[in-house]
Amino acid sequence: MATAAMITAAAARLSGHAIRTPLLSSPFLDELAGRRVFVKPECLQKTGSFKFRGGWSAVSALAAKGALSNGVIAYSSGNHAQGVALAAQMHGVPAVIIMPGDAPAVKIANTCALGAEVVLYDRVNEDRDAIGARLAAVRGLALIKPFDDPEVIAGQGTVGLEIAQDAAVLGVGQADVLVCCGGGGLTAGIALALAENAPHLRPRPVEPVGFDDTARSLVSGQFERNAPDAQSLCDAILTPSPGQITLPIMRAHCGPGLVVSDHDCLRAMALAWARLRIVVEPGGAVALAAALFHGNQLRGDTVIAVASGGNVDAAIFAQALNLAMTETAVARSLG
Repeated sequence: MATAAMITAAAARLSGHAIRTPLLSSPFLDELAGRRVFVKPECLQKTGSFKFRGGWSAVSALAAKGALSNGVIAYSSGNHAQGVALAAQMHGVPAVIIMPGDAPAVKIANTCALGAEVVLYDRVNEDRDAIGARLAAVRGLALIKPFDDPEVIAGQGTVGLEIAQDAAVLGVGQADVLVCCGGGGLTAGIALALAENAPHLRPRPVEPVGFDDTARSLVSGQFERNAPDAQSLCDAILTPSPGQITLPIMRAHCGPGLVVSDHDCLRAMALAWARLRIVVEPGGAVALAAALFHGNQLRGDTVIAVASGGNVDAAIFAQALNLAMTETAVARSLG
């Protein structure tokens, strides 16, 4: 099980390797949301997402145990892939990454550019866990899971440590901390860090419509699953169910889950670019979308949203900007 002590240890190992991202703000976003909005831009992290933190945490922990002789293997739609690939490259060991064939081209290309061997699979008809287990056994590779791994959770939890420290400097009292949630590694890590260091900050998972397994699991107490035919633009957080390790942590420390539409994610992406000058991918924008457009489900006069990643294909980003321009033009014509 991941612990607060493991997060502190991971932060020490990450020091000098990961980027310490700030809390950004914009008066325009504050006015739109009806409260102060702070954004933690993990899209500015190495490899374009928070996943580098978990990748480095896991690889460096394996290195300390002398368990990196043959390299590592991971499966991911792209962000965990890049985080593990870079961490492995920096440690001088090979990495094999299993990725769905329909992952964004930029994520596949970036993973290859980081020196990893990419194995593509059909996410509908093939089982990535089975592929990973077979390759790990044959090649003697150490498996680093994308979210249900204690050291990965510890690495992601360093985001929560930084939020706690920066919120204290800003004098933030009670606030909801909105976290983009797939399998729950980031949410669980942040939840552990905040419970230990800033219990007045309440973590809340945010998911896209059709992939609200965590929100439903928090209500039912069971491991809820998403429909196999569900679809969303938020490729980075499309998991079938919460993790066996992550859900108990989230149940212990998180507030209710929030659910947002792809449409709201695209609007949030455009606003993040226009007002904060950051590029956020759909799955990395769900927390900001909740902060801006679902304020009736939040408490307090301040909200903190994690922008978890920015690895977006040009066509999807253009879609977000075009939507914003269209909605602005319609609003002006009606005004």
